[in-house]
Amino acid sequence: MSKILFVTAPYFCWGVQSIGNWPPLMIAYLAGVSLEEGHDTNIYDAMNKKHSFENIREKIQRYQPDYVMTLDYLPVTGAISTATVPAALKILDIAKEENPAIVTLLGGPHPTFMYNEILEDKQNHVDYILMGEPEQTLRQLLAAIPEGTAKSVKGIAYCEDGKVVANERQTHIVELDALKPAWHLLDWDDYQYKITPTGRMASILTSRGCDMGCAFCSQRLFWRDDWRCRKPENVIEEIVHLIDTYQISYITLIDPYPTKHRERWELLLNLLIERKLGVLILIETRVEDIIRDADILHKYREAGIIHVYLGAESGDEDNLNVLNKGTDFEQNKQALNLLRAADIMTEASFMIGFPNETWDSVQKNIDAAIDLNPDIAVFPVLTPFPFTSIHNDVKDQIRVFDYAKYNLVTPIIEPYTMTMEEITQALGMCYMKFYGNKAQEIVALEEGFKKTYMLSAFKLMMKDHGEHFDFAGSDMPMHFNTGT
Repeated sequence: MSKILFVTAPYFCWGVQSIGNWPPLMIAYLAGVSLEEGHDTNIYDAMNKKHSFENIREKIQRYQPDYVMTLDYLPVTGAISTATVPAALKILDIAKEENPAIVTLLGGPHPTFMYNEILEDKQNHVDYILMGEPEQTLRQLLAAIPEGTAKSVKGIAYCEDGKVVANERQTHIVELDALKPAWHLLDWDDYQYKITPTGRMASILTSRGCDMGCAFCSQRLFWRDDWRCRKPENVIEEIVHLIDTYQISYITLIDPYPTKHRERWELLLNLLIERKLGVLILIETRVEDIIRDADILHKYREAGIIHVYLGAESGDEDNLNVLNKGTDFEQNKQALNLLRAADIMTEASFMIGFPNETWDSVQKNIDAAIDLNPDIAVFPVLTPFPFTSIHNDVKDQIRVFDYAKYNLVTPIIEPYTMTMEEITQALGMCYMKFYGNKAQEIVALEEGFKKTYMLSAFKLMMKDHGEHFDFAGSDMPMHFNTGT
């Protein structure tokens, strides 16, 4: 029996973590595999505990693991986790400093695609990169390493005689319900949704994969155009277990595309309605599916779905085409209006920082956000992750190569007619103008769930905005009078 320590990188992600802390679901799945194989297993969630690298070093010293594994992990999604790669690599450096015999393992989207870059850098201390879906690879690798046959395992990349070797990828897991997250290894007090009404938060997957072609996202590439789903009945039982055992109040479905098959999705909604579990649910999905489901959106709300995130991405049709979203402004408006009519909170994203960005196009994006009027708007900066198709389109404009700054807030590319400093100012202007307009709407709402929820979200985002980013020069107020 070996001792295996799974660690999350001590990286703070502005925006997402300002409103809640999500459990590291993929690490919980991997820890479940480790336990099934009979290993002494520990999860150290340094990210959500807001611990430091020195805390991680002390944990390694105390636990004395045989293996240390980390992922390029961010809360909620694995599609944009490049920013955590430097911190993940430092964790493995620390492990080797403490004991060179520790086997160091790294997984996630960025390492899956950028294994050459990582392994060729002699300053990194990665023994094996697990490419793609990691559970089968980890199971086989843990059995093979003691036998000296690790290099025959599918799904790994490693160095041999100074050269990078990448083995054939694993086939995907067919029966997703066979995977059992090691929920009991998590400290559930760390996972709170901070928006009122606050409560413990869990993340679950009801499916894996995506076949959409968004140019800025890795999901389709990572899952190799595949989409698989769990049985709705098993999803329900998992939710019941989380509620009964860990007193969960909120569930986020972190599937990249949970609503793909309407018949299966409606069955899940019907089961949630039937069981009356009382849990509040947040999801991300496609604009097209909301329009498709216009006749059953009341079931979304009855099932407990209170918050839906949609990628509107831009108010400019040319930029939407660059992003290959497959939707247009009118579809975005229709979907948001349908959700509003169903009394479901809406969140939408509007990217800025395109190569052709101008102050006029920034204002156009703000105007589009105000016109579409989601309850919550976010304005990510276009970030060309090196394994996405948009990277090649904008690579001549890339000016920042420190992956830790690939956080959707720091400008990475320089537009043709704007400076990167001006993009930072424009980002501040987007938030200030949208929420300056939104503030009075929130105050005017009738007392109740929606007003309380929106006021709470508004305050958290603005507080985090002020603490982490200096938008000096945006010529906008940093605080609003919300009447409370």
